[in-house]
Amino acid sequence: MKTLKFLWMPLVMTMLLAFTSFRDESKETERLHEAANVLKEFDKMKESIPHDLISEYKGIVIIPSMINAGIGIGGKRGKGVAIVKLDDGSWSDPVFVTLTGGSIGPQIGVQAVDLVLVFRHKGALTKVKNGDVTIGGDISAAAGPVGRSTSANTDYQFRAEVYSYSRSRGLFAGISLNGTSLAIDKAANRAYYGDNMSAQDIFNDSKSTAKAVTDLKNTLATLD
Repeated sequence: MKTLKFLWMPLVMTMLLAFTSFRDESKETERLHEAANVLKEFDKMKESIPHDLISEYKGIVIIPSMINAGIGIGGKRGKGVAIVKLDDGSWSDPVFVTLTGGSIGPQIGVQAVDLVLVFRHKGALTKVKNGDVTIGGDISAAAGPVGRSTSANTDYQFRAEVYSYSRSRGLFAGISLNGTSLAIDKAANRAYYGDNMSAQDIFNDSKSTAKAVTDLKNTLATLD
């Protein structure tokens, strides 16, 4: 019986590890689906993100249901994904990220906000490794223009390094991002892509065929 016990133990451990990996990956899969849904919901709105902005800019961060809370001292916390445009014009596989920040001032309450950040240059995202990037410090962010296309306004030029869009309960909601830190979610990336894939590897080399990844990239391509 002891022999059988020792024979079964490796198999049981393998099954437990596989189950744990599946559970971890399922959380990230859900995050990818939520990110795709945020893009779809934004595009349904009359004051949507201009398609020509996404076409011209090189990176995008999507944070579904970011918590924006405060009682005198406020805080922001959310998990999402970052995607950059490759040299051939296609979109990279998504890298999992976190966004964290705080603020001081008269505020009270808790709000769940869908947040989209559109980056002029992809370097702000691809160069984030062990540290993070501070919005309002390392890079500036401005409230983005709205409307499916800005071509009707010939005097308008996209100039900000980052344009931000936030939505709460189906309406656009202004939100301050100064001092907010964007960081790579290494644990989520390991759970979804494996230990050997860094954020840079995912941006540059990953070609995932997972349905959640494909759906997100296809959704983004429809806005490009």
